[in-house]
Amino acid sequence: MRGGNALLGVAGFATFLALLELVPRVGLVSPEYLPPVSRIGVALADLAGDPAFWTALGDTVRGWALGLAIAVALGVVVGFVIGTVPVLREFSASTIEFLRPIPSVALIPLAVLVFGTDLRSVLLLVVYAAFWQVLVQVLYGVQDVDPVAQDTARTFGLNRWGRMRYVTWPTALPYVLTGVRLAAAVALILAVTAELVIGAPGLGNEIGTAQSGGAVARMYALVIVTGLLGVAVNVLARRLERWLLSWHPSLRREVAA
Repeated sequence: MRGGNALLGVAGFATFLALLELVPRVGLVSPEYLPPVSRIGVALADLAGDPAFWTALGDTVRGWALGLAIAVALGVVVGFVIGTVPVLREFSASTIEFLRPIPSVALIPLAVLVFGTDLRSVLLLVVYAAFWQVLVQVLYGVQDVDPVAQDTARTFGLNRWGRMRYVTWPTALPYVLTGVRLAAAVALILAVTAELVIGAPGLGNEIGTAQSGGAVARMYALVIVTGLLGVAVNVLARRLERWLLSWHPSLRREVAA
């Protein structure tokens, strides 16, 4: 069954590529705006021999990784502190609900004003966007702890740290990893967006330069690279989730099915 689904997926992707090749060649869309996929493939191959491309890719990955790491660390620490202290949870609820919906792109003028167009501006936007993904999931996870399990641990003499380690953390870990997976995707989106809008070094900046210079095939090739990077990020996040949750009943049921 899985093999059949994989073949269907490959067939669907091949059909999509064939349409991308056919549409500009028959004149439905001007090749100036959408080159045939064969030309995009040539541009994609040319990128492999371009040192500037690899530098831009490294800049994007660095901004994404640093921003994600900072956001995850802050989200987990702040989430556990707020989630385990009822007074703090009630005190901060309205503030979180006010700040969380603010789009990170709205902070671009502030980032440019304070940090200019270097890596720090990218990090500000990435951390702000990814932090909320982690924080909210951690709060959900801490609140999902079974009160009976907490009372049992307290009865057996576990202190606050012991209850955190053996009761709260195992319950919250699936939520934490869900937040990390969501934050990883959001962080990549904001990293590329910041580079494209601000002009910070990276793939986004390369896409903007190719578009303004009329190198349309190269622009699409760079867009494909960002898409492949997003797929790689998602695959790595899911593999990390499966590895760290191999003991979890829900994952065991999924594997058994």
